[in-house]
Amino acid sequence: MRGQSNPGITSWLQNTTQIGTYYIDGNSTAITNNLLVNCQKVEYSDDFVYITTTGVPSYPTGPFLDGNGTQASDQEAIYQIPLNPTQNTGTPISTTGGNIGVFINGVSLFDFRDGVAWNSTTQSLCGGPGNSPCPGGFNGSDWGRDAILAEKEGFDCSKGHPAMGNYHHHQNPSAFKLDKEVVSDICNLYDADGLYAINENQHSPLIGFAYDGFPIYGAYGYQNADGSGGVVRMKSGYQLRNITTRTTHADGTDVNDGPDVDETYFLGYFREDYEWIDGGTDDFLDEHNGRICVTPEYPEGTYAYFATVDENWNSAYPYAIGPTYYGTGENRKVDAITESTTVYDATLDVTSFDLKNSNISIFPNPAADLIAIQMNGLLQENVEVVLCDMSGKQLKKKEINKGQTIAYFDIETLYEGTYLISISDNSSKKSLTSKVIIKR
Repeated sequence: MRGQSNPGITSWLQNTTQIGTYYIDGNSTAITNNLLVNCQKVEYSDDFVYITTTGVPSYPTGPFLDGNGTQASDQEAIYQIPLNPTQNTGTPISTTGGNIGVFINGVSLFDFRDGVAWNSTTQSLCGGPGNSPCPGGFNGSDWGRDAILAEKEGFDCSKGHPAMGNYHHHQNPSAFKLDKEVVSDICNLYDADGLYAINENQHSPLIGFAYDGFPIYGAYGYQNADGSGGVVRMKSGYQLRNITTRTTHADGTDVNDGPDVDETYFLGYFREDYEWIDGGTDDFLDEHNGRICVTPEYPEGTYAYFATVDENWNSAYPYAIGPTYYGTGENRKVDAITESTTVYDATLDVTSFDLKNSNISIFPNPAADLIAIQMNGLLQENVEVVLCDMSGKQLKKKEINKGQTIAYFDIETLYEGTYLISISDNSSKKSLTSKVIIKR
């Protein structure tokens, strides 16, 4: 439907042809998984948008080096996301284990937890692989473990992993290797790819929607909520508590004791090690990790969550949403659509990739054996990348698909000299050309 302007309808990355890939440990050649990537269908009513998706991203997944033996699998999911979300003015609803939102490529968003907690009776961890069940389940414990720190070894280069085939992110879905301080070496052998690449000079893209219907953005936004003040990093209002023993929560509630703070159970190991402090300025987020503000997609303003990172671009608690929703969060996965809907045809609203104002990195330059082309920001349509000699003869061609960020050329068989890399928008065929030098 031409003219449809609700970002809750128009922002999803659709695909019915491209197949996904994955890596296995020790093999840097991606393997086809024969699963469609991104979202296959978007339809809407007056109140909801329905997203049909495999839950598989267009960037390669894996490997998962913590013994996780599963791969991303088809979730056959339909998500029913509210188009007209409102603030919950009652008791805030806590996020839960499992899905709490959906990225615009159909991939699941989880909250901070990994299902492991502290059993104060046995003074040991409970829940999760290799541990006894928690009495009363995860929520029956006063100390819940933080997945970002505890499961880092099992995250792939894009900071995701599967739970029984449900590939998901707990955090900002930008590759480890693109952070200012790299805290994982998983990208050394595998593509430094992800949903988007952080660009500190632009307002971050809309990357998903929470289960309460409000949008989720990347790490950067306008300094002031009214859209003024330039672009700055959005800051979590949560900080580590000044504690050495775990006997109370941040609000002073006396609870069952957790382990003392030490090298094993360091500060930040459990969610309850954090407390929220009002930062006093617009660029500090509220208790839900969001704020009411102007964004590029919502010029009249909206409540929006942000995928928070620290000054080194490492993930910062509570990572995306939480520990409670701003609106009414509930399970949004449905078995079928039971109301009349209109199918959204994305091809009617495609806008050309803005090459002129794009921040594109080509590295290394000079190069000896490999050239990488990195698209900063979020790619919403496919881009063709061609390597040519100086006469214009095409030598190699790659495509960076929407929902990806990077392409590589193996140049080991090429002679030293100057070459051209041409990047073109597949819809308008406008192109941008840069020189690269091969030198050994």
